[in-house]
Amino acid sequence: MTNDQSQDRPRRRKRYGGTHPKRFEQRYKELAPEAYPDIQEHVRQQGRTPAGTHVPIMAGEVLDALQPGPGDIVADCTLGYGGHAAAFLERIGPTGRLIGFDLDAAQLERTRRRLTEQTDSQPQAPITLHHANYAGIGNVLATEGIDGYDVIFADLGVSSMQIDDPSRGFSYKHDGPLDMRMDARRRKTAADLLAATSAEDLSRALRDLADEPDHERIVAAVVERRARQPITRTFDLVDIVLGVKGLTRRRWSQRPPERQRELHPAARTFQALRILVNDELGSLRQLLRTAPYILRPAGRIGILTFHSGEQHLVAEAFAAGLADGTYAAASPEPVRPSPAEVAANPRARPARLHWAKKP
Repeated sequence: MTNDQSQDRPRRRKRYGGTHPKRFEQRYKELAPEAYPDIQEHVRQQGRTPAGTHVPIMAGEVLDALQPGPGDIVADCTLGYGGHAAAFLERIGPTGRLIGFDLDAAQLERTRRRLTEQTDSQPQAPITLHHANYAGIGNVLATEGIDGYDVIFADLGVSSMQIDDPSRGFSYKHDGPLDMRMDARRRKTAADLLAATSAEDLSRALRDLADEPDHERIVAAVVERRARQPITRTFDLVDIVLGVKGLTRRRWSQRPPERQRELHPAARTFQALRILVNDELGSLRQLLRTAPYILRPAGRIGILTFHSGEQHLVAEAFAAGLADGTYAAASPEPVRPSPAEVAANPRARPARLHWAKKP
């Protein structure tokens, strides 16, 4: 073939590497939007969250409840991908301030760039981000030169970027090290806790932190397995849970279409272990204790919860604050995601929004 003939041939469509790629960064086209510009929207239309991104849950309901306005100082306790933060920035305008917290240093820097680049020529509120646990939200007031916040918001769900990355060990869908640390500075991984935590404490965690009905049987299987060999991989734990429930990975993957949206059998176990690794309820308790003292007059706090343990803590704290006058108003019932949002983003299904307002 001559050079002229090769130049006349139409260019072949860019092909994706392999029919069944195994590496995470090669497995999802949405991780390369510059090469596949329409893929993220295509994935969302299928009711899935594009890998490596995070769809902010109940963003409209959060704005309605917290009413951020021009000049407000907003604390986003769980910055993540920055979806809620971007919505806050639009409302508070250039006279406001956004102060964000996240335990994931790498994600924090990526989100910083995303938030600062998205405004183009539009004036934007100053943004300050802290690689810190939101339990210490009050510790930065002096550093920031402020006397409090007008809005405090926390989304207690694990970010989709962490779930989707097998190297983080959060996902029951991919094999990877059983880590689950949101902050790499923590010493103990999920594998460490599985190896050292008593059967009684593990069983209580699965029951109280994840509402797992088979908690005793799962823990018995974990104890039997760890006596023979360490449980160090996500699929090690997945296989244990599936075995208790009379399933295998193959059988679960081949379930009929009408069961495709069912919760994965290992989801609750992974949730409970993640909460233990990161002491999430301890951080939440500290935030609930601190919030009334660092909210300005008429300040608002909103928290998105994802399981009954979190929900009970938040609802009880807000109800007690309403009863003793700490809060002037509080959500009588948690706000739930709409059916349309759940259909478009299944990860929103368990979300519940609770809010309270200072006098």
